Amino acid sequence: MKFPAKDSLTEDELKSGLKNVIMDGLTTQAIATLTGGVFLVAFALKLGASNLTIGILAAIPPLGQLIQLPAIYIVEKYRIRKEICILSTALSRSFWLLIALIPFLVFIKNPLTLLIIALIINAALSAVGACSWNSWMRDLVPMNKMGSFFGKRMIYASIVGILFSLAAGIFIDYWKRLYPDNELYAYSYVFFVGFLAGMSGLYFLSKIPEPRMIIIKEKINFSRLLFQPFKDTNFKNLIIFLGSWNFAVNLAAPFFTVYMLKRLNLDMSTIIILMVLNQVTSIAFLRLWGKYSDRFSNKSILSINGPLFIVCILAWTFTARPDKHIFTMPLLVAIHILMGISSAGITLSSGNIGLKLAPQGQATSYLAANSFVNSLAAGIAPVLGGLFADFFELSELWAQIGWRSPVSTRAFNALYFQSLDFFFLFAFLIGFYSIHRLALVKEVGEVEEKIVIDEIISEVRRDMRSFSTASGLRSTVQFPFSVLRGTIGNVRAINNFKSSLSSFNRRRVIKNAMFKSAFKKRLRSISRKEVTEETNKTL
Repeated sequence: MKFPAKDSLTEDELKSGLKNVIMDGLTTQAIATLTGGVFLVAFALKLGASNLTIGILAAIPPLGQLIQLPAIYIVEKYRIRKEICILSTALSRSFWLLIALIPFLVFIKNPLTLLIIALIINAALSAVGACSWNSWMRDLVPMNKMGSFFGKRMIYASIVGILFSLAAGIFIDYWKRLYPDNELYAYSYVFFVGFLAGMSGLYFLSKIPEPRMIIIKEKINFSRLLFQPFKDTNFKNLIIFLGSWNFAVNLAAPFFTVYMLKRLNLDMSTIIILMVLNQVTSIAFLRLWGKYSDRFSNKSILSINGPLFIVCILAWTFTARPDKHIFTMPLLVAIHILMGISSAGITLSSGNIGLKLAPQGQATSYLAANSFVNSLAAGIAPVLGGLFADFFELSELWAQIGWRSPVSTRAFNALYFQSLDFFFLFAFLIGFYSIHRLALVKEVGEVEEKIVIDEIISEVRRDMRSFSTASGLRSTVQFPFSVLRGTIGNVRAINNFKSSLSSFNRRRVIKNAMFKSAFKKRLRSISRKEVTEETNKTL
């Protein structure tokens, strides 16, 4: 073996290995940003992709994860996860070079077919690497630091994603202005840079140590190994939750970019800015969710962020009524911010809860079974969306609220569903079902989401106090109502005194300036003294 596993790791080896895991995450994020998402969808649309083709492209990565089933056998038989991961990852990422060359291959009659074939092979090889990588990380990363570590990794990766997406978006817009008839070549250069970034990540993978897999003395029964996770009631409940959740999300998410490009007619720069806003918000909350997933549980974090995310999916239907309106951009900004907050917690916790509930030494089969169901659900959803997109394109459902008066008559659409809006509605309903399934999952350390929310609010209050050492800042968190009562009493006394003063000859009082000044000073000192005494009592 070129990369032999080790029976035990020293503290320095573990520390160095975790650093390289983070560096690998940065390069992985770079290639994922530059070769996926909005850039891949826009590239396909420029090649003439239909709604069904967009759905197929979105389905390829998750369906490719089904290859993890035979990958389990490979990992369990050869038990050299590091070599399997590096080899499969290198072959997988090399296909992005072929995809980048598509606009230059003028002899290709159907470039979309070549794109789909290349993506299928890329996804299959990537799945083999993911299977070995998941099992590898399960034995490498300490269990009590898993949430905070992967939270930090995701923060750094998100920053890299933001920088690369902004740079790529600016480059594409600049290229379009210079060469409006050759826009496809801009995407080729973006994909090529992603290919280089991905291949550089192999170096960091090679520097990560691999703990030796636990030796199982009995002969491995592959079929029993494969079905064992489904016999574990708790893990089966987790699989059902994650499967239904991934179906709901992938029914809507792949079409967000299509919706903004076609329905809302947004340019690439605006879409990139909204995506960056989403990522920045996600970064801001990743550390918070990582901290609380270790302190409480991943299930508690999912219980908070799951409902928030699916409400955001439904909110997309309000961005066009049926066309853009004055609140379209504010709604898009709010949606991307809230989806950034919730997706940070969901992405972190949904990955960690599978790692946590998988028994040590059996992580390969458990995580692969989980990935199999999730991939199947996430792959079927966008294909169904693409198949029925044309049908719903010509369908409309609306509900109006009207107002009639002697002067005028007004009406507006309270609800309006057309085309992709139906998929957002279906995703919302299925998402709520998945939250119900989450309640059946048991995790050590889980608490009610209300406790987590109260703890987050309490921490925000503590952070507010740390802004200043002045005791008066406490009133921003806990208002001293006794001071208010005392102050109101003082104000009433002063108003009564002023009223009685008006019965005197005001002219004589005003002329006596010394008397007026002394009177005001005395009045202020009395009021200040009483308020100070009440404040001290309260504090």
